[in-house]
Amino acid sequence: MSELFDAVDALVASRSALPPPAERKRLRQGHGLTLDEVAAALRVRRATVSGWEAGRTEPRPPERDAYARMLKQLSELYPADVPVPAEDTAVPEEPAVGAGPGPSVVEPTQDTVASRARAAAPPAVESARACAVPAGPAAEPGSTTPHPPTPARVSAGAPRPPAGVGPMSRRPPAGPARTTAPAVGADPRFENGPLVVVDAVEGQVLAYCVGGLVLDVPAKSLPALVEWALREARLGQPRLSGSGKDADPLLVLTEAALERYGLPVALTGEERLAGRIPEGHKVIKQLTRANWQLTKRGFGPWGRVYRPAQGSERSCVQVCIPSWDALDTRHWADAAQLAPADLARLLGLYASRVMTPRGSTAVTGLELMTALHPPTRASRPDAAGKRYSEHNPGSLGRDPVDCAPCEAPDGHPLLAGLPRFHQRTAAEVLMEEAYDWARPLTDTECLHSHLVGIDVNMAFAAGANGLTVGLGAPEHVRQPVFDAKLPGSWLVDLSHVDLSRVQVAKDTWAQLDASLLPSPFTPGGERPTGPAWYATPTVAYAVELGYDVHPVEAYVRRDNGRYLDAWYQRLRDAYLATMADLGVHADLPPQEFLAAMDGYRHRDPQLATLVSAIKATVKGGIGKLRERPRGEGWKPGQPWRALARPTWRPDIRAAVISRTRINMHRKIVKHAAFTGQYPVAVLSDCAVYACDGPSPLDFLPYRDGKPLPGGFKLGINPGLVKHEGTQSVLWGEGVREQFDAPGLNLARYIKDGTVTHTDNGE
Repeated sequence: MSELFDAVDALVASRSALPPPAERKRLRQGHGLTLDEVAAALRVRRATVSGWEAGRTEPRPPERDAYARMLKQLSELYPADVPVPAEDTAVPEEPAVGAGPGPSVVEPTQDTVASRARAAAPPAVESARACAVPAGPAAEPGSTTPHPPTPARVSAGAPRPPAGVGPMSRRPPAGPARTTAPAVGADPRFENGPLVVVDAVEGQVLAYCVGGLVLDVPAKSLPALVEWALREARLGQPRLSGSGKDADPLLVLTEAALERYGLPVALTGEERLAGRIPEGHKVIKQLTRANWQLTKRGFGPWGRVYRPAQGSERSCVQVCIPSWDALDTRHWADAAQLAPADLARLLGLYASRVMTPRGSTAVTGLELMTALHPPTRASRPDAAGKRYSEHNPGSLGRDPVDCAPCEAPDGHPLLAGLPRFHQRTAAEVLMEEAYDWARPLTDTECLHSHLVGIDVNMAFAAGANGLTVGLGAPEHVRQPVFDAKLPGSWLVDLSHVDLSRVQVAKDTWAQLDASLLPSPFTPGGERPTGPAWYATPTVAYAVELGYDVHPVEAYVRRDNGRYLDAWYQRLRDAYLATMADLGVHADLPPQEFLAAMDGYRHRDPQLATLVSAIKATVKGGIGKLRERPRGEGWKPGQPWRALARPTWRPDIRAAVISRTRINMHRKIVKHAAFTGQYPVAVLSDCAVYACDGPSPLDFLPYRDGKPLPGGFKLGINPGLVKHEGTQSVLWGEGVREQFDAPGLNLARYIKDGTVTHTDNGE
């Protein structure tokens, strides 16, 4: 008889009355429940609950009876005539140090009606909250998802990573590292973060999110994976600028995922040179049949799969393949070998603090400039209320501009009329490059015991800070009057500037030994011998040293602005936040700073890798402003692909490098005027001094804990210096003698003392 009763109960449950779909959603939102929470309580997929609320499907036993029971209880709390608050997605909070990578959940803010009702809610309803699966953080920058996505499936019975590895592990992270917590109210479109690392385990495809969440990926092919990333996975980041674009979702494919989707685990030698797999590859054919397109660079280590935008809606997914060398070991160390969860954490932190990577660190550095200063914006509404795309003030615009002939690198179309093997002189070409200078030690310096190197933190970022650069095309001017506030390139003779007598402050002159100083006007430190082209910061420094300048001609940019300020600030903040996670904080006293820097990379190797990637983003982004041809059958005199970018701006690169070099020289001069000490070598942002101790404090002039104004100061902020390395004076003299190179730049090898037989730069 009991079996008959059970059958009758099941029959009744199969017809349990349910409110209309819209009412189901209203009731859930009224109690502040998310789709994830309800799905977890009922042991179904999140997309299943979404389908019930949309009316696409209806629940079946045994879930139908439990769902009806929940809705009935909610309807008693929220009658149809009682207004309820709008849906608010739960936001993961930052995990406590040592708590492991799994995020906890912050309760969404609700109005007083919902708060009072929750307090009186029956246990059956509240159990939905207790069973909720936490979602990964939606980090800062932007993304592009065409439609409100269907929720992704959370893997319930998916194979777990080994103990101590991955997002399900409760092993405390090494060191004091913390994942940046998203702000309350983060965009619900991107609640699973900016990216996922896609892996295949025992035939099941899993997507590891930034915050520790693991998603079950139903896609059976690469085109289906792209669709899943756009429609269901809730991936991406909000735009960095109000007139910009949201960042595209990023899919990082492990070797197992490559095999699962029919892609090679590694590129052949020919494919590596081409930077892509052949266009006839079966996976590319699958994408083509599904109406997906690839950029001109094809499907390589960094791929972009898209469909043409329709209005403001974009359909684009970025693909990163570490085993194809997408993550350069010079900047990302062994990131490609990390477990999926750890790689998601590393790339997610980079995305939240810098932006979702769009390619190499150099490419991302350049893309960050555009993301912060989009070329266009929406106009004010016209009489009919319609808006149009217009130029965004302060940006580089939508169209590229020609550089000045002196700013053009060899092979540029502007130089097509020059003889084939013509070597341009300093009076024909702008040569603003970083320092590479060294000199023999004096007899007095040889009596010292140590050579100590100091390195300027984020030197090129500091050089970009507050720098006024040209935004538009250059204007050619004959016999101009120099204006330090006007960015441009100036043909001027600076050979009369004598470093033996320079102005170090207003009405204050210093006598120096010019033979022990590099010239501030040439990368090699030689004194100029006649007219040469210089960027504005270099000429302005000659005036600062107390000398008159009389340019012969110039290419100036009257449309100008501080284009790189926001770029600098974002990268500075990313750098300082990551160093703070590693235990190196701003404004530490000198001794404490040196102690904190000692071995900081070993506290959390992944965060140390992030520091390297951030610094490479700075240098690479500046370098990309003058990208040279990269094969593709290019011949001198012909345009190359990079010239079509508005961000191909060699004048901006020159200005940043000029200011960086001048910043270094200014500190060297201040130090020499105050202490009588001169560098024995300078390489870019590193200077080496001889002294009688192994520490920078053995030659840096600190008094009462305060450094020399305008000189070198120890600290982690961009523009301040850290200890680069220490070697003995005997080591320096020995390697110069060993390699028969009296001009060997010791700054290149001061870090670890290892010297090769070549001296080809960084």
